[in-house]
Formats: sequence, structure tokens, C-alpha cells
Amino acid sequence: MFLFVIFRSFNKIKMRVSALASGSSGNCFYVESHDKAVLVDAGISAKQIVERIKSVGGEPSRVKGIFVTHEHSDHIRGTDVFARAFNVPIFATKDTARSGFLCSDSDLIHTIKNNETVKIGKMEIQAFSKSHKCADPVSYNIYNDKKLSIITDVGYACKNVIENVSDSDFLFMESNYDERMLASGPYPIFLKNWIKSPQGHLSNVQSACCVLEHASPKLKNLVLSHISLNNNTPETAFKTFVDLLKERRNLKPEISVSDRSVPTEMFRI
Repeated sequence: MFLFVIFRSFNKIKMRVSALASGSSGNCFYVESHDKAVLVDAGISAKQIVERIKSVGGEPSRVKGIFVTHEHSDHIRGTDVFARAFNVPIFATKDTARSGFLCSDSDLIHTIKNNETVKIGKMEIQAFSKSHKCADPVSYNIYNDKKLSIITDVGYACKNVIENVSDSDFLFMESNYDERMLASGPYPIFLKNWIKSPQGHLSNVQSACCVLEHASPKLKNLVLSHISLNNNTPETAFKTFVDLLKERRNLKPEISVSDRSVPTEMFRI
């Protein structure tokens, strides 16, 4: 009986996921289901991607697709080398593929629409458009019975962001900057204005309010992501969310924070 219960519980795990890196210096998310895996962005070196996947108990050879959100270097730095090393297709919108160097092997680049769904193994990876200063940015939902949403590099909580926050079971959510730290920090005015613009990033308060107002009670895990090195701290972001989400008695996700240099644990969904 004991062995049967363990086996049945293991079968309920639909996906495993880790933020291998998340921040302005590099972003990469590993999502695994059974014997297939995908990356959302590959903004650190291929060597680091391989090392970090192994460090959390994943397997690089299982990766069957790299899904690129946009062309900024902290999201595509490792796509070329990793894709060629493991013969992995890269999925990106046409304008993203045109605007950034994704791979020297053009056969590995597959263009998708900004509302398209791609199936890999038992996972369905769905793109949706958002606001950010680049060619044609998207974020991704990944479905396998449960819904995982990875939402970073967002200027404001548009309709698409709100809709996908509202029914996620597991959410990586941008919490880029603290408003007071940004205002008093060393960045030039033009950069500060871009960061807080509708094509920039979400502040801790903006992000927390979006989750507070729109997330479903079924949201079990919330990982704060793309934390600014100069305009935020993990502690500040975490406290902002904890304080604001107290307003919802029926919303009690486990909150954690991702890091640019150390992968998160391998979460089970």
C-alpha cells in the first residue's frame, strides 16, 4: 500500500520547473514533463545552462525547444551555442528572429505567431503578446493539465497579462524595481523613465497589485522574477508581495524569489 501511494502521487506531477537565471544579466527557465523539456529564453551561456540544468536534477538532452520571449541579449545570449550543441529548434516571433541573432544555423529557427501554441511531448507552449520595448515581445504559458505562466519584461499589466495571471496554477511574475530605489538610484533620467514606462518593467507594487486583483485561489506558487540588481532587493520585493497579498484571504500562494546567479529549486507542478 505504501509503495502504491508513492507511485500514484508521483504520477500526479505533470511538470517540473526551475528558473535557472532571472534578472537583467540573464534569464533562462527550464520546464520538464516526463522525458521532454523546454527552455523559455536562454540568456546565459550554453555552458551555464547545461551546468544549472544538471544542478537541479534536469537533463540538457531532454530539451526539445527553446522559446524566446524577445531579442534582448539577456534572453538570447546562449541560444546559438546551446541549440547547435543539442540540435534544438528555436521558436520566436518573426520580428524577434529578425531583430536579434538567435542562431547561425537558420534551419533551427522556427518562427511563430504571437498567439500560437506549439506542442512538445505532453506540453503545450502558448505564446501571448505583451508590452515591452522590442520588436514583437511575447510571454509563454505552458500547459500539461496544470497551467504554468512565465511573465517577465512587461511594461504594464495589459489584458493578456491579466487574463493569464487570472487562471495560472504556477506563476513566475516580474517584480523588477522598487519605486523609491529607482527614483533615488544612479540611473540617468531617460533610463529611469523607460523602466517605469508602459514599455519598460513592472515595479514591485504594480506586479503585486496585478496578482492581488486578478489571481485565482488555485494559484499555488508565485516566484518573483527579473529582480533589478540596482533598483530592488529580493527582500524588498518579497515584503511588498507579502504585505499586499494579505488583503486576499482566499489567495495564499507559496512566494519565493528567483536569482540571476543561482537557480531556484526544481518545483513540482
